[in-house]
Formats: sequence, structure tokens, C-alpha cells
Amino acid sequence: MAHHNTIKVNNYHKLAERLNKFPQGAPPSELLFKILKVLFSEREAQLVSLLPIKPFTDERAAQIWKLPLGDARVILNDLADRGILLDHENKGVTSYSMPPPMAGFFEFSLMRYRNDIDQKTLSELFYQYLNVEEDFIKNLFLDGETQLGRTFVNEGVLTNENALHVLSYERASEVIKTATHIGIGICYCRHKMEHMGRNCDAPMDICMTFNKPAESLIRHKIARQVDVAEGLDLLQQAHDHNLVQFGENVQQGVGFICNCCGCCCEALIAARKFGFMNPVETTNFIPEINETECTGCGKCVKLCPIEAMALVSASDPHNPKKMKAKLDADQCIGCGVCLRGCKENALHLKRREKRVITPVNSVHRVVLMAIERGKLQNLIFDNQVQLNHRAMAAVLGAILKLPPAKQMLASQQFRSRYLMALIKKFS
Repeated sequence: MAHHNTIKVNNYHKLAERLNKFPQGAPPSELLFKILKVLFSEREAQLVSLLPIKPFTDERAAQIWKLPLGDARVILNDLADRGILLDHENKGVTSYSMPPPMAGFFEFSLMRYRNDIDQKTLSELFYQYLNVEEDFIKNLFLDGETQLGRTFVNEGVLTNENALHVLSYERASEVIKTATHIGIGICYCRHKMEHMGRNCDAPMDICMTFNKPAESLIRHKIARQVDVAEGLDLLQQAHDHNLVQFGENVQQGVGFICNCCGCCCEALIAARKFGFMNPVETTNFIPEINETECTGCGKCVKLCPIEAMALVSASDPHNPKKMKAKLDADQCIGCGVCLRGCKENALHLKRREKRVITPVNSVHRVVLMAIERGKLQNLIFDNQVQLNHRAMAAVLGAILKLPPAKQMLASQQFRSRYLMALIKKFS
């Protein structure tokens, strides 16, 4: 029996090693192994630990696993049914990829109500791993300069002048209008907190996925498909509940937008705890307080999901008890939710002095994150799969668009004469 347990632990350790080849990994701990044991059988842990980082076909999986093609297809489809893998069909060919734990299969496990796993136990483990142990959250949100997610400004509080300076990809409404697929699931964060008895009363059925990820999640009934009109209605519902739109940090092909509350959602909890380290990319706006109009009512303080607003003494000698709002600009994510509570016209949004740069697409973002986290070699030299020229071209193309300093950092990690030659040629 002891020998059996040793094998079992080793398989989950191998799976954890596989997860940590990607820039968005999961620090190994006993809690992580308990989570993986809920989500994966021992055999599945072994099989998934062998899968490539880059997208792969069922034929490639069968070859790696040394299984008949039909058996491999059954396993792959079952994993996709459970949100462990995402699949994408193009011209009759299905490719598979394993999403990172977050944003990925951690969330997908709680984006619907299901009976095949113990969601209460899983939620308790997630809570301990993410909210108590914190190594995962620090690893996800604090390593490197390029972050997983970014804030979308609340479009309802924009003035006409502000609106002129908001690019289309900075609008959650535009992401909804231009998506090829829109999927709606249960909010992972509030679902987790529901099992802990800590959830708020914000809407649950409001977690948004888009484009290729949504296509897979809809196909496997993890998310329900909605049209643009319903997507915009749900966005308005999120605004009405003063929720913050936190989405994938890319300009093109946004995969998700979460509608976040400050009490339940991991990204905003991280922003509140570690705001000075910029765990979430801000919008290009920041609130400005008109102190002569501010009455110190405190509504903006109550609305701020990350406690960037506070009440301080107005230092009025004629009214010693008078208070005024004060902003911690280093912590503010620029969501604009605070403006919804101000009835005195004491708050307005102004543009940040330095514009926030958003990665063009997921390849660009992943390459940046890999460079900053010392994992670029895992993207280039995936030892589970032969080098795919198209994937290589996409990765190198993203590297060549980086600033010179990050190109040099990439070359130091890659240590390839070929890469250096390309950088010199196209710089």
C-alpha cells in the first residue's frame, strides 16, 4: 500500500511540474496536490503531465501516450468536458491545449454546478491555497511587470471628453460586440465563497468568456451561449451592482472578463493587499477629487473595491469634524466605480500621465510573462512535442516586437544564435 501511495504522489508531482512550465504556474504544496487529486485521477495526472505546452492534436496525444487513437480521443474529450483541456476546431481538425490553473481550469471547475466532484471540498481547498497560503496569488500577480489581467473602465461614468481617449479594446462593451462567441458561467470566486459562507449578494451567473475559450466551454456545457444583446444586458447588470470589469490583458481576442466584487474576487483581493506592487493593470484613467465640492459623505470610500479611497480630516478650523475623500493613487486601478456614488460632482476621471501599454494578443502577453519569469525556454523548447514552425514563428514574432532591453533578456534565456541574428536583422 505504501508503494502505491508513493506512485500516486509522484504522478501528481509530475503534473505540478508540467503546470509550472507555463508562465502562469502553481507553486507546489500539499494543498495543491490535494486540489489536483480532486480534479484528476491518478492515471489522468500521469497522462496530462506528458502533454505539450503548445496546442496539439489527438494524434499527437495518442503518440505521446502510446495509446490507440480512439482511446486517446475518449480521454481528451472527457478532459475537455470537465474544463481541464480546451479544444478548437479549424477546417475539420481539432486541436487541444491545456489552460493554466488561473485563468483556466481552476475557474472552470466551479463555473457550473456539478455532481461529479465535491465542489464544497474543492472550494475549501481553493480558499486555503489562494486566500490563506497566498504563494499562488503572489506568484500569479506579483511576478514580473506584465500581468495576467487588466481593468476596464466603467463606461457609464465617462464624460464625452474622456470617451474620446478610450480605445475600442479598452471598452468591455466593445469586447462583447466583436466576440465570435460569448459564454456565460457562474462566477468562480463567489461560488467558492458561497461554499465558505462568505459570499456577497452580487450576481453569480455573470462570468464572461469570449472567442476561442468560449467556443470550447459552450460546446462542453461549462458555459451557456448568449448573444450580444444579452451580453450587454449582463454588463449593465454588473455596472448596476458596482462590479469591476477585470479581463484578459490583451488587445485582441480577449478570452475572459470577470465582473468582480472586492470581497470575493481573487484579482481585487490581490489589488487590495498588494496594490503598491501593481498586481492588476490599471486603466488609463484615475479619479481626481475636487476638495471644494467634497462633503466627506464617504460614498466613494464604500464603493471602492480595493480601499484606495479613504476619509481624512478636511483640516477645516471652522468645522473640526469635517472630512474629505483622499485617493491612494499608487493603489487605484482606475475602474471609475467610485464616481457612481458621488452626487456632489466632487469626482471626475482624468487621464494618467503615462499611458498603459497592453500586449497585442495572448502570444505577446505569454512571451512577455515568460521572459520576466524566466520560463521562455519552456515555450521554445517544449520537450513533449516536435517544434511546430507556425508556433515558433508566432513566439519569435512576439519577441521581435519587444523593446530592446526585453529582447536582450529573451536572448539570454534562449541563448540562441538564431534568435540573436533575427533580433539584429529586424531591429
